[in-house]
Amino acid sequence: MDTTALRRDIARRKTKDAIFAVAGLAATLVGLITLLALLIDLAIDGVGRINPMFLSNFPSRFPDKAGILSAWVGTAVVMLVTALSAVPLGVAAGVYLEEYAPKNRLTALIEINIANLAGVPSIVYGLMALGIFVYKLNLGQSVITAGLTLALLILPIVIMATRESIRAIPASIREAAFAVGATKWQMVRHHIIPYSAGGILTGVIIGLSRAIGESAPLITVGALTFIAFLPPAPVTGGFPFINFEWLKSPYTVLPIQLFNWVSRPQKAFHLNAAAAGLVLMTMTLAMNGVAIAIRYRFRKRIKW
Repeated sequence: MDTTALRRDIARRKTKDAIFAVAGLAATLVGLITLLALLIDLAIDGVGRINPMFLSNFPSRFPDKAGILSAWVGTAVVMLVTALSAVPLGVAAGVYLEEYAPKNRLTALIEINIANLAGVPSIVYGLMALGIFVYKLNLGQSVITAGLTLALLILPIVIMATRESIRAIPASIREAAFAVGATKWQMVRHHIIPYSAGGILTGVIIGLSRAIGESAPLITVGALTFIAFLPPAPVTGGFPFINFEWLKSPYTVLPIQLFNWVSRPQKAFHLNAAAAGLVLMTMTLAMNGVAIAIRYRFRKRIKW
């Protein structure tokens, strides 16, 4: 190939790279602009309703007196159960499948099923949880049922994120650990998990962000559309000072409260729904912000 043809080929490839970069930027801007438009629309409609009374009042048939206290508290406790259930189990499963499980047909079948479960519609998890947690285990229409249902929903996401993060670690890290006499568990504990913590937390963020906005599986397992009381306090003044009755309490969550208000014909309830949507997005961003801060601290402490 002569010099002129080579220059033309290089120029053609640079043009293709530039076109791809512009297309990628345009796709990103479409998503950002859509999200910004949604936020602006919610803010215009609902920011005037957000005040201490709106956050501290129970739902009411009078829109000017209605609040989201039971909804945001229910969302918080359900997400707590979800995180405590899905994160340790998902990380442990991911570590086992990637570091300990033998590479055979059974393992390959499990991996395929996990990948498929990540794309199953959420209502299917609700139906499964209704049969297992509500009818078989008799957990009832409670906070623990909702938390375990959402934990099943995000478990495949956490497992896949854990496995991909572990795969990204160079083999030299493992070989160096074994070379100085470390056992398999010591290598996993002191090297694999710390180095992959950033990617694992990214998967946890994605999973929890999906779970906090779900309503279909929670409606299936018995979430209430109207509730005017809070779960019992987890901490008591007497021995043993810890109370688990809140796990058996009825509940509602912000997405269901949103659905309830949007389905009403009064304009004032629609404004309440917009305000609740802003609160839900704020809770999601705050939760993600905490996870990102933890991820940053992990990455900052690690030295390759």
